[in-house]
Amino acid sequence: MNAPASSTRTLDLYDKLREDLLSGRLKPGQKLQMRFLMEAYQAGQTPLREALNRLTAEGLVEAREQRGFLVAPVSRSELRELTMTRCWLEALALRKAMEAATPAWEEELVVAHHRLSRTPRSLNPEQFEDNPDWERLHRIFHRTLISQCGSAPLIGFCDQLADRLYRYRRLSIRHAFPSRKVADEHQAIVTAVLDRDVERAVELLMRHYQQTADVILEDPSL
Repeated sequence: MNAPASSTRTLDLYDKLREDLLSGRLKPGQKLQMRFLMEAYQAGQTPLREALNRLTAEGLVEAREQRGFLVAPVSRSELRELTMTRCWLEALALRKAMEAATPAWEEELVVAHHRLSRTPRSLNPEQFEDNPDWERLHRIFHRTLISQCGSAPLIGFCDQLADRLYRYRRLSIRHAFPSRKVADEHQAIVTAVLDRDVERAVELLMRHYQQTADVILEDPSL
């Protein structure tokens, strides 16, 4: 049975709004005026409210009493909390994945890493220009790292944290791009996993996430 047209429309709006929130096209703290959204997304008020309520539950939008909706602000304290929580959860997930390691999972990880390593981070080698293919493959790589943990809810929580931290990561990319060797960090993580060195793999993954946060926390211009 096909989904009702209203449900499909709400889902489409949710996807578009979510992408604009994560990419930064809708700025942190920006008031989401219903009239503006109706024009920008060519949508009615009811499906827009339904989509915004769903995004509010995910922490990407805030609902203020008598003031409507606004894009969730960013803050140093939230960045620290999200990074810390992601490190806790993904440390557990990676440990469990490595305990349950199979040749098929290791092969999947090697393939995911190979595809990511063959894709340029920036479309322009001289100055940063975001490469959507790299972003997609980067997400697949990190998800594959923990995919063998045996807990779909844990993977889901990690996905939600990755989404919320993506907004922050975009703040750091242009500043970190010239000097940070992200490809080397990924290679070191994969090597530790394949060597079955659990403590080393977890340490490298946590350091990988913390370095992203530190670029933002240490730069006063951000």
